[in-house]
Amino acid sequence: MRGILLGMVVGIMVGAGFVLWQDKNNNWKQEAKNMVNTQLIPRGITDSAVIKAMLNTPRHLFVPQNIRHLAYGDHPLPIGYGQTISQPYIVALMTQLLELQGNEKVLEIGTGSGYQAAILAQLVDSVYTIEIVKPLCEQARRRLDSMGYKNVIVVCGDGYKGLPQYAPFDRIIVTAAPPNVPEALLEQLKPGGIMVIPVGTTFQKLVRILKKDDSTYVYEDIIPVRFVPMVPGGEE
Repeated sequence: MRGILLGMVVGIMVGAGFVLWQDKNNNWKQEAKNMVNTQLIPRGITDSAVIKAMLNTPRHLFVPQNIRHLAYGDHPLPIGYGQTISQPYIVALMTQLLELQGNEKVLEIGTGSGYQAAILAQLVDSVYTIEIVKPLCEQARRRLDSMGYKNVIVVCGDGYKGLPQYAPFDRIIVTAAPPNVPEALLEQLKPGGIMVIPVGTTFQKLVRILKKDDSTYVYEDIIPVRFVPMVPGGEE
């Protein structure tokens, strides 16, 4: 998980190999550094691996071209179809709350642009990510594949159902807000596993859930948040 900047070629080490892409914007590394130093560290992001992943991921490549100049700002951004890419701090916070060690199998609900999956790919063994909006799902799959993230599997489908065919998961992260925690996701979390999920409708809160055993869960409220609603349906 080391960043390398050489001319216009950028590479990073991820769980499944070396990611390589071309980018004419040589300023993004400094923008990412400013983002980390002004938005993340002052708010309590201390996990060095999470910080490195945020530094080494070109966030501007995950947003529409006409708003790429806003990519490293302290706010979410629209990515089409009524969906957003989360504020950098929220991405970092949710990732840090997972308490990753590096060997986990992670399920992400709500692929969106693929940015959160790209962050996770640098920190864990494998990422399974599901997106209900088929065009976003296909775009994210192409984007992640073209950038060389080989340890990410993108599935178009209903996040409420999770991915039982790949379960159980060491960690689950949800990037859209259901009214209540879906039972299927709790079932697909390993004992000893952690889920980070926004919950609520008008008022939402970020919740971390530790699954102690098959029937015992410990819930921890983190902060108030505002996410797009998690909706059922979609293709398998």
